[in-house]
Amino acid sequence: MQIKFIGTGSGKTSLNRFHSSLLISSENYNLLIDAGDGISKALLFNKINYSSIDGIIFTHLHPDHFCGLPSLVVQMKMMNRKKPLNIYIQSDLKDVVEKFLLYTYLLPERMMFAINYHTFIEDNRIALTEKFSILARKNLHLNKLVEYSTVYPSLKFESYSLLFEVAGKKIVFTADIGSKADLYLFNDIPSDIFITETTHIEPEILIGELLKIDVGKIILTHISDESLSVLNEIMATLQLHQKNRIVIANDALSLEI
Repeated sequence: MQIKFIGTGSGKTSLNRFHSSLLISSENYNLLIDAGDGISKALLFNKINYSSIDGIIFTHLHPDHFCGLPSLVVQMKMMNRKKPLNIYIQSDLKDVVEKFLLYTYLLPERMMFAINYHTFIEDNRIALTEKFSILARKNLHLNKLVEYSTVYPSLKFESYSLLFEVAGKKIVFTADIGSKADLYLFNDIPSDIFITETTHIEPEILIGELLKIDVGKIILTHISDESLSVLNEIMATLQLHQKNRIVIANDALSLEI
C-alpha cells in the first residue's frame, strides 16, 4: 500500500503547495481523497495518470477540497478514459455533486465513461474491495454554518473525517476539523497512521493534543505558508522520540506501508 500526498496546502492558494489531497493505492484500487482547485495540475506534477484513479471520496465541499472535480473529469475524458469513475459522497450531498458536473456541461450522454455515485452515512463501513474499506464520522468543521440552515434550507453542512482500512492497516484522516475534539473521533479504533489537516487549530494546541494520541506515525498536512514556520519552531522544541513520531508533509511525499 502507498499513501501519496498530492497536495499539502491550506485553503489559501500557495506557490509552494497544491491544495490538500491524498492518493491511497492498494494492490488493485487507487482512491483519491478530495479534489480541490488545481487537482489536475497537482496530479500531473506528481506523475499520476488520471485514468489510474479508480475512485474519489470527498470529505466536504469547500472549494479547496472539491471544486477541481469538473476539470479533472474533463482531463480524464480527453485522455480517452473508458473505465467507470467511482465517486463516494455523503448521501445528502450526492445531488449537489451530480448537478455540479451537469452545470459544467459534463453530460453523461457525451462521456466515454460512466460516473458511478456511491453514498455513505456516518459509521456505516463501505467496501471498495475485499481489503479496502472506509468508515466516515462527522466532524465539527462546518458547525459554524449550521445557523444558516433556515436561510438556505437546501444546503447541507456536512464534513467528515475518515478511517481507511487497507490490507489490515488502519489510517485515520481527520480532514478539516472544527475543534481539538475532532482529533479523537476514531479514538476507539487503534490505528497505524494518523493524518491530520492543521489549518483550523492553533499549532501549539494541535501538537500538544497529537502527542497524547496512541499511534506510531502522525503526519501533518493542509499547511499554510504562514503556519509552516510556527510548526517547525514547535517541532524544534520536542524531544527526539516525539519528533520521530511526527512528519510535516510536503507535496509528493510518498509512504510505503
